[in-house]
This record gives sequence, structure tokens and C-alpha cells, in this order.
Amino acid sequence: MSAGFGAWPRWVRDLMKVIVTGGAGFIGSALVRHLVNVRGDEVLTLDKLTYAGNPANLAAVAGHPNHRLEIVDVGDARRVRPLILDFAPDALMHLAAESHVDRSIDGSAPFIHTNILGTYNLLEIAREYCASRGGEFRFLHVSTDEVYGALGPEGAFTELSPYRPNSPYSASKAASDHLVRAWRATYGLPTIITNCSNNYGPFQFPEKLIPVIILCALEGRPAPFYGDGLQVRDWLYVDDHVAGLVAVLEDGALGVTYNIGGGCEKTNLQVGEEVLRAVAERTGGDPSALLSLIEFVPDRPGHDRRYAIDSSRIRRALGWRAKTEFADGVRRTVAWYLDNREWWGGR
Repeated sequence: MSAGFGAWPRWVRDLMKVIVTGGAGFIGSALVRHLVNVRGDEVLTLDKLTYAGNPANLAAVAGHPNHRLEIVDVGDARRVRPLILDFAPDALMHLAAESHVDRSIDGSAPFIHTNILGTYNLLEIAREYCASRGGEFRFLHVSTDEVYGALGPEGAFTELSPYRPNSPYSASKAASDHLVRAWRATYGLPTIITNCSNNYGPFQFPEKLIPVIILCALEGRPAPFYGDGLQVRDWLYVDDHVAGLVAVLEDGALGVTYNIGGGCEKTNLQVGEEVLRAVAERTGGDPSALLSLIEFVPDRPGHDRRYAIDSSRIRRALGWRAKTEFADGVRRTVAWYLDNREWWGGR
């Protein structure tokens, strides 16, 4: 590989051909919609369309000449390889992953298959592709703050924090991060890694905390909270995350990791109360009646107590910062779920 491998000429940043894996999922579809409808890039979405992948998430780009969806498992190298080589992308943004901790506890095999084997397949295909292309390509691997494990009551994860995953999900993502780093160090693959905090917003599959609370409120069912509900997470609105990913893709340094966080620490109980008040505001319901739906249930195994993420690197280097206030993001999210009942109905 040449010394300039992974260079990023100005013309590529103006208009790109991008492959997005997991592009029919929650974060992936927000990214695809932005790349196609805002930037005008040409995008090939690769998605297996498991329970959390939904073509309806891509309705805003359906039929667009700059977008194509291929239903494929990133763990199937035989099928993925020709798609990547034929499309000849300027960048690959890898978001395909099994991502729900509870599901990983119940059955870890799909997490090993997609998150580890799938990442390996993409890295090997990208290595072959880069060798034939001669540079001008980027592989952006999108990961999670859960790889760092749990924090005490103070401090925040930085890009230098040691990895201490505590669930099968976070362990599989940690493994995929290490593979990406190794392919960079060993083969010179032009990779970048991002680790994000908890995302929320429209189109999130209703097994995650915020949509669960919204649906419970709408249906008058108890809203379950693990343990005492005082676990702390850093919350990031999905469109802010997408803006961070695009900034990293365009101007991030190769071989570098960027933490992308919302700078918004909340306990799960605080999140629930904010969401329930927003539902009451939107529907004209009684806030106290909705707040009474909060129910504490036994904690899950290996439940990390606190995450917080230090995003100073991406702020300093790329000028990115989260712009959405949590209360405003929650109101937007609640409004979307109320206005799109057909999307989640029957799930």
C-alpha cells in the first residue's frame, strides 16, 4: 500500500458513494436519510432485515435514484463481497449489529455472528477492495460506550479508557473494535472507530427504554424499570449522532477513535419521568396518572451502573457538539411515535 493510502481528496467529500451496513435500523436509517436527502450522496444500504431492521425506516428514500437496499447478512461473505466490489464505494460505514443487551443475555450466538464474524468479513473484503483501488477509501466502524464497562459515580470514558465489557453484547462489540484496530495496524486499512452513548429518537425499535415507556403510557400498561431505576446513561439524539458520524467520515484522522456523546447524564428514572410528562403534554393526559405507571422490576444480570462519555476530542478536532436539548428531543420523539402508530402497531 502506498504512503498516501486512505487520502481524502476534496472531490470525494463533495459527493460520495457510501455503503451503510445496518442502514434499515434505527441509527443506520437516520444516517442513510441524511446522506441521500441532505448531502445528495449515492448510498447502498446492506441490511439483513432482522426484527429491528425495517424497510419502512427508509420510506423517505424509497425510489430515490441515489439509494439502493440490498437484503443481505454481513456474516455471509460470499454474498457481501460482490456487492461491495461492484458498487466501488468511497466509504463504508459499518453500523450493522445486534444491539440489545437483554437479547444477548438470552442468546448470544447472533451477536457473535453479526458483530464479530460480520465485522471480520467486511474488513477482509475492504482490504481486498483497497488493494485494488489504490487508496481514497474509508472504513468507519460505529461502536458503543458499553465496551468500556461501568463507571463509578465520577468521571467519564475517554478514547483511552480500558475495555471492560460486562455483557455478551458489549463483549461482541469490543471484539469488533479490536478487529478494526488490528486491521489498521497490520494491513494499513484506512479505518476510524466511533463509540457513542445511548441514542434516542424517531424510528427506534420499541424494545429500548424510551419507546417502551412511550408505548406503555399510550396503552396504560406499567412501565418497567430495572432495579431502583437509578442507572445513569448519557443520552444522544440520533440526528446529532448522525452529524457526528458525517464529521468523522469527512475530516476524522485515520486510525483514531472518536467518542460521540450527548453530554446529557440522566438516571433511567429521570428519563422515564421526562418521557411520561411529554406524553401527558402531547395527549392532554393526567401527568400524575402516567407517572403512577412506573414499576420497578428485578435488575438484569451484569447491569452496568453508570456510563458517561467524554466527547472533547471530537469537539476540539472537528468542531462537532450535540445540539439537541434532552427535553426537546424527548418531545420530538414522543410526537413521532404518536403520529406514526402504524409503524409500531402490532409489534
